[in-house]
This record gives sequence, structure tokens and C-alpha cells, in this order.
Amino acid sequence: MTERPLRLLGDPLLRTPSDPVTRFDEVLSRLVTDLLETVQVPGRAGLAANQIGSSLAVFAYNVDGQLGYLINPRVTAVDGRQEGLEACLSIPGVSASRERPATVTVTGTGLDQRPVTITGTGELARCLQHEADHLRGELYIDRLGREERRSVMRQLWPAR
Repeated sequence: MTERPLRLLGDPLLRTPSDPVTRFDEVLSRLVTDLLETVQVPGRAGLAANQIGSSLAVFAYNVDGQLGYLINPRVTAVDGRQEGLEACLSIPGVSASRERPATVTVTGTGLDQRPVTITGTGELARCLQHEADHLRGELYIDRLGREERRSVMRQLWPAR
């Protein structure tokens, strides 16, 4: 099993929009394998390629027994609203309440270049949206309400 090290808040790759995948080759296959193996570490729900040092638009998810990945994912539909705690592997030790769609549909491709569509509700919907945001260079803390964001920032950088 290959567990890749995680990039943390402050790493510029986390704030850089991912590059579309154009080459479906062994390098991409290894990246997908590494993402799937790294996301299976207990306590992890999703992982975007930029979190392990790749600029390619790929993410993996592992929620409630559903393990998978998407290449060049696009959120194609959202519905409803849910409020819940959210955290990020690249911002360890911090969580915050965040509103997200209750249902999310994401379309991308697999390694075979065939279209793949996944629709998730609840925690899977939250994960799919969170990872899609990563690929655009966004972190979940970027869209927190004022008080939630202030609380997170105090946790990240307490007064000395």
C-alpha cells in the first residue's frame, strides 16, 4: 500500500486550480492507485490529487463503504441544503460547521476514459463537493460564515 504524504495549509499547490487530465497513461494510473490507497487510511473520506502533490484534476472518495475516484470531475447538479461539521486533511485538527448541498451529482471519467457519474447524499454529497472545491484551489474554510471562520483562524493561529 502506498500512503502518500499530505500537503498542508500554506502549500501553494492547494490554492492552485488543477490541470485537466489529457494523458491517460501509467502515470495517471499510479496516481489513481495512490489516491485510493491513501484515502483508505482510517478517518479519511476524500482526497484530491493536489493534496498529495499532483496538479491533475483527480480525486478519490471513501464514504460509507463507497470507494471510488473521478478524473476531470465536474459538479453537474446540486439540490437541497445540509448543515454539518466539515474538516480537511490539509488543515488537521480543525473542523467547522458548513452549509453544503444535501445532494450532489458529479460527472467525470474513469481510467478507461468512459464517463462516470456519481450522485451522493448526506456525507457523500459533502465529500464530493469538498473534493471538487479542492481541484479549483478552494478550501472549505474559504466559505465559512464570519464567526465560524474567526473560530477556525483562532484554532489555527492562537494568540501567542
